[in-house]
Amino acid sequence: MSMAVISDWSGPNQERARRLLDSYPEKRSAVMPLLYLASLEHGYLDAPGMTQVAELTGLTSAQVQSVASFYTMYKRDHVGKYLVSVCTSISCFLMGADDVLAAIEEESTSPDGSTSADGTFSVEHVECIGACGGAPAVQVNYELIEGVTPEKGAGLCKWLRDAAPAVVLADEMQELFGSIRSFDWGSKEADGAVAPVPAFGPYGSAAKDGKS
Repeated sequence: MSMAVISDWSGPNQERARRLLDSYPEKRSAVMPLLYLASLEHGYLDAPGMTQVAELTGLTSAQVQSVASFYTMYKRDHVGKYLVSVCTSISCFLMGADDVLAAIEEESTSPDGSTSADGTFSVEHVECIGACGGAPAVQVNYELIEGVTPEKGAGLCKWLRDAAPAVVLADEMQELFGSIRSFDWGSKEADGAVAPVPAFGPYGSAAKDGKS
C-alpha cells in the first residue's frame, strides 16, 4: 500500500506505520495503533489524522471516527504536555479522590476536562483504572501512581511544571508522590511515556531512563 497519503507525517512515524500495517493480515486491524500514531504526529487526533488512518486501512472515515469516539484514550481535542487522570470510581471516591482532583485542578489551573492556558496540563476524571487496592489512583500520560493524597497531588503538578520531565516514569512518580500500592510492582520499569499517549515502544511513545 502506498504511504503517500501520510507524506506529511514524520519519517519515523511513516516507518512505524509501515511496520504496523505489515503486522496484520487485514490492514483494518491496524486501526487502533495507527490512531495512536496520528495522535503523536498531530498532538491529538484531528480530522485529517483520522482521514489518513482511514485511507491506510481501507475503512471509511465514519468507521474510523466511530472507533476514535468510542475509546476515551483517543483525544480529539488539544491536550497538554501532561495529561493528569484522576480515578473517581467507587474505591478511589471513598478514599478521597474528589479532594485529590480538586487539589490537582487548583495547582495546575486546569478544571476537570480542560487544558491549562500555558498548555502544560490537561486534567480529567476517569473511571476505574484497575488500582482499587491503591486508591486514590492517578495517572500522568497513562503512567500510574497509587495512594495519592491531595498534598501529593498538588506536589506532583508542581514537580511536573518545574522539572518538566521529557519522560514520565511510573516508578519515579510512585516514589515521589505515591504511598500504598494495590500489589508489589516487582522490578522497576525503565520505559516511560513521552506524550499523552500510552507508552508503547513500537508507536514511538516510550523512552528509557528519562531519555527521549
